[in-house]
Amino acid sequence: MPDGSTARTRRLHHETGVVYFPIALIARLPFAMVVVGVMTLIVPTTGSLALGGTTAAVVGVGNACFGPFLGVLADRYGQRKVILTFSTVNSVLLFSLVAVTSSDYNQIAMFIIAFLIGASSPQVAPLSRSRLVGIIDSSFPHPSSVRIMNAAMAYESAADEIVFVFGPVIVGLLATTIGAGAPVIGAGIISLVFISAFALHKTAAQTTPAHVAISNQAPARELFRLSVIAPVLGAFGMGLLFGSMLTSLTAFMVQRNEATQVGLVYGIIGLGSAVMALSVAFLPAKYSHQLRWLVFGSLSLVGTLSLLWANSVAQISLSLLIIGLGIGPTLVTQYTLAAQASPAGRSATVMTLVGTAITVGSALASAATGIIAQAGGPSLAFTLPIFSCVVVLAAAIVNGFGSRR
Repeated sequence: MPDGSTARTRRLHHETGVVYFPIALIARLPFAMVVVGVMTLIVPTTGSLALGGTTAAVVGVGNACFGPFLGVLADRYGQRKVILTFSTVNSVLLFSLVAVTSSDYNQIAMFIIAFLIGASSPQVAPLSRSRLVGIIDSSFPHPSSVRIMNAAMAYESAADEIVFVFGPVIVGLLATTIGAGAPVIGAGIISLVFISAFALHKTAAQTTPAHVAISNQAPARELFRLSVIAPVLGAFGMGLLFGSMLTSLTAFMVQRNEATQVGLVYGIIGLGSAVMALSVAFLPAKYSHQLRWLVFGSLSLVGTLSLLWANSVAQISLSLLIIGLGIGPTLVTQYTLAAQASPAGRSATVMTLVGTAITVGSALASAATGIIAQAGGPSLAFTLPIFSCVVVLAAAIVNGFGSRR
């Protein structure tokens, strides 16, 4: 007789189909590849590091501005039509950026295309979570639905971390073996093939307005409840942590003439986070989401505080491992709480808000930490990850107030 977790996984696979999870995993890759890929394309082609960094930042701005809007459209018209439209447009724009950059490039044209690439990026991760939430709510009775939801959100966070680690690696391999434009072209092809497959998968039909009548959709003001705002604020704090940690680590490694090892060392966060994200499914139910958020958020805070005393790559690596062990369960908890608090008919909107908050936080922290690192060195820059964890824990306190209300 299979154990409880295995049986739950098999039942969820039965509802989604076995090919759903591989498709949804690969469909995440373009989002993880694009920002690094744009840098890899533009810097060697134009010879300008500043132009490459600025163009990559413009991609993030476009995504931050229009990411939640995609969620609203998906809730209103269903995921299938919206994702197919956005993935096709996004692929064309990615190919166009390579063409514009390879010719006598025009900076304004590059910025416009980069902004539109970010704006049209299909939000596969949050939309996948939205699908699973809908399937679990409609197919599994309470209380088993709670356990299955925890397992599903744990898997989703682990999938994000896997893509987060390997996306930049794929960019490096393609750029090295084929050419500077290969990563962006590759992202465009994956978007066209796998994101389209994600859109056409049968699970998309379970998120269409046919299952939640538009007349029963909760009013937009329900999105401003504390129970919704708290996970979004917490995700923003996690984004701040990602951006500040990567930039401050880069400054640390550059100071030691080991800049080429940044990706390898930073990957320790993703590996630790993925392992712990999966372990959340096995935590006893008596440990509330609020307690998990506070405990694992505090673990990441301890890891960031240890950065202040780190003087070697080995010590930094240990700090990153501790930080990652806290990140995975915290993200799972935030997404689970967001799913539970989603107003009727607005699941995709809430999930894209959470995903966009991470993107915005990461972009803001990268810029701020870069300025601070240049002015005061890595030691001063390492205070930014500490601040990020404080924001995460503050959001947990806000969530506590929202839960009591």
